[in-house]
Amino acid sequence: MPNLAPWVVHKFGGSSVADAGCFRRVAAIIDSLPPARVGVVLSACKGVTDALLGLVALAENQDDRYRIELGTLRSRHAQIAETLLSPESARLYLAGFDRDCHDLEGILHTVKLTRAAARNVSDLIAGYGEIWSTKLFHRFYEERGSRRGPVQWIDARRVVVAEWGPLGPGVQWARSRANVTDLVDPDFEGTLIITGFIASDARGVQTTLGRNGSDFSASIFGALLDAAQIHIWTDVDGVLSADPRRVPDATVIDSLTYNEAMELAYFGAKVIHPQTMAPAVGGAIPIWIRNTFAPEKPGTIICAQPTSALPVKGIASIERVALINLEGAGMIGVPGTAHRLFGALREEGISVILISQGSSEHSICCAIPHDQAERAAALVREAFERELKEGQIQSVEIDPDLAILAIVGDGMAGTPGVAAKVFNSLGAASVNVRAIAQGASERNISVVVEGRSATRALRAVHAGLYLSPHTISVGVVGPGTVGRVFLDQLASQSARLREQFKIDLRVRGILGTRRMVLAETGIPLERWREEYEERGVAADLDRFIEHVRVDYLPHSVLIDCTASAEIAGRYAEWLGAGVHIVTPNKKANSADLAFYRAMHEARRASGAHYLYEATVGAGLPVVHTLRDLRETGDEITSVEGIFSGTLAYLFNIYDGRTAFSDIVRDARQRGYTEPDPRDDLSGMDVARKLIILGREMGLSLELADVEVESLVPAGLETGSIEEFMARLPKHDAAMRERLESARARGKVLRYVGRLNCERARPAGARAASGVATVGLVELDAKHPFANIALTDNVVRFATRRYCDNPLIVQGPGAGPEVTAGGVFADLLRLCAYLGARL
Repeated sequence: MPNLAPWVVHKFGGSSVADAGCFRRVAAIIDSLPPARVGVVLSACKGVTDALLGLVALAENQDDRYRIELGTLRSRHAQIAETLLSPESARLYLAGFDRDCHDLEGILHTVKLTRAAARNVSDLIAGYGEIWSTKLFHRFYEERGSRRGPVQWIDARRVVVAEWGPLGPGVQWARSRANVTDLVDPDFEGTLIITGFIASDARGVQTTLGRNGSDFSASIFGALLDAAQIHIWTDVDGVLSADPRRVPDATVIDSLTYNEAMELAYFGAKVIHPQTMAPAVGGAIPIWIRNTFAPEKPGTIICAQPTSALPVKGIASIERVALINLEGAGMIGVPGTAHRLFGALREEGISVILISQGSSEHSICCAIPHDQAERAAALVREAFERELKEGQIQSVEIDPDLAILAIVGDGMAGTPGVAAKVFNSLGAASVNVRAIAQGASERNISVVVEGRSATRALRAVHAGLYLSPHTISVGVVGPGTVGRVFLDQLASQSARLREQFKIDLRVRGILGTRRMVLAETGIPLERWREEYEERGVAADLDRFIEHVRVDYLPHSVLIDCTASAEIAGRYAEWLGAGVHIVTPNKKANSADLAFYRAMHEARRASGAHYLYEATVGAGLPVVHTLRDLRETGDEITSVEGIFSGTLAYLFNIYDGRTAFSDIVRDARQRGYTEPDPRDDLSGMDVARKLIILGREMGLSLELADVEVESLVPAGLETGSIEEFMARLPKHDAAMRERLESARARGKVLRYVGRLNCERARPAGARAASGVATVGLVELDAKHPFANIALTDNVVRFATRRYCDNPLIVQGPGAGPEVTAGGVFADLLRLCAYLGARL
């Protein structure tokens, strides 16, 4: 006997055989396969089986439209044949098709007269779809010139013998093996084109293998041919870890054991039906799930001993279930209670999906289909009528509208912490667990949750088990001067952060004044501007926040790069909802004291993080330095400094040779000022920074407590920015006079903020009072504040520890690059707080 290649069975169905293009794709896939003897199992063209059963229904209703619908099926197959086949081959194919149509019309006419179709009649009619598709493909593949040797058409009705029983169709293996030996030469080296779905019973009468029958056919022929592999070609890349319609981050599972696949299939995952796997399991034949439309992708392998590093292989759910709970002290230690409960349900054909019982035996509950709940409760009350009357059982209760979540994976056995991740994820998503079940195999953890929480539960558990714990949903508000630089900085580092530290920062939304762009899995940062312009929709803050705050990602953070009081006014609400906030926006921390305290109370209650280092010194560690001093018990007596990079720049540059208004205009163009320069010149920006630092020190300061000298000339406080810039030159002389006056005394002008404390107490001590002033002062030319770089901020801390030689923090404090860098640093600090190891 020659050294024959092994058999490999490939099944194509559904959208894989929808039209002529699909047939060509299938042929190309077959031609590209490695050397092997190939069995190709085809289902009917997409929708044809349902259409054939529809003919039966029409005939039963004495509706003559079955003839028209049969003609439609003929036209569809004729179009495919005339596209793929030579004229002569198409003529011969359609001649056979017309003979089948003639036979079908006779059968359907009989159904019309009797107004009923026996099951064998329905099976006969439904099976024509596979006959038509395989005969057409056989002609096409043979005619195009197969590269794999001879091509033989196999009518599965002449091979597979199956009898229907309580558990579905059962294959008569001995007769089926004899039949395949008679039809297929043992030395055959080529391609078999095999009808899926159909078979014959022991009397030779046509039957079907039920829904998903073509998958079953592939498994049967894999066993009959002693195949090395079975490939099920679908329209997905493999078995997914969850339903992608409900869990956007569902990923392809590389491998499954047979048992894992059966568990997932039971709970509704898109895997081949457990029954269809049985022949392959018996022969230990690996099953591949592949994508017809992406054959280059590896797919999922289902086999006895896969190699996979994933302890959890998938998460699935069963919807519309109810719990029936039997509870009573009289059950404790009494044998047979469970037997009576489940016996009552079994007698009425009510399927039990899940069972949960505490070790105390005080109660037992089980999950059943929701539609059967009331009937089940009545049966159980009837079965335990005496115990209910005598008080041995207190109640039989129904808990409706529930769902079962199943976490499946052989790797969970002996792996500590999986259950903890599941329940932590559910708790973090505020999902209440009503019942729990786990078998001794540890392959499946099942939890019962409220039906309305099912999707949230799926997403939360999937994120906890599959995603990096450092996956963060990011929403950026304000893609302007600072925001756009921040996005560019993030774009340049996101790949490195993912690879080195497993930090997955997904910018899922960008919100501007008039438009926003949202993305489910993240905006590609390398082209965020194009996405914002091309895919942007009308701005809607509430919708934006709802989108960013998703329950299927571990964390959500809002990056507020605006100076908006309206945005800052929502911080307490968002922090209370668990959304982290990172911002250079000073408005929230310098708002009225009641709001400030409520905001931080909301933060503490929810556990959300609020980071705002960039509100005072852009990228300088001013807030953290102050916080560290106070938290470690130091007593701060004063804080003073140049807190505005904008004003530092203006008075470092201003020497009288260039008009002050021209310097302001240049600074605005460089991005050194706020969008409205009056926010800087008014001194309110510095005042807000003093308030922020004062409150960090424990001082009960309001913005009105700060004595502020404004550099905005009288009469220019209101009006548009353009109007202000146009009128500012009229006041250049006054500023020049002030500069010359200081020079005459050997002084320089600097805009300084000062905070003098009674004594800022350590953390936990009572609040202290303080005096805060902001204004233009004359300093000695040798003063540390007089000799700083252009946009430097400099902050001087005088404390009990740093009394003789005050602590100074100095560096650039203005400009989009350093401010965006400060925001980015806070974002990474947040990642560290959430567990990332940077």
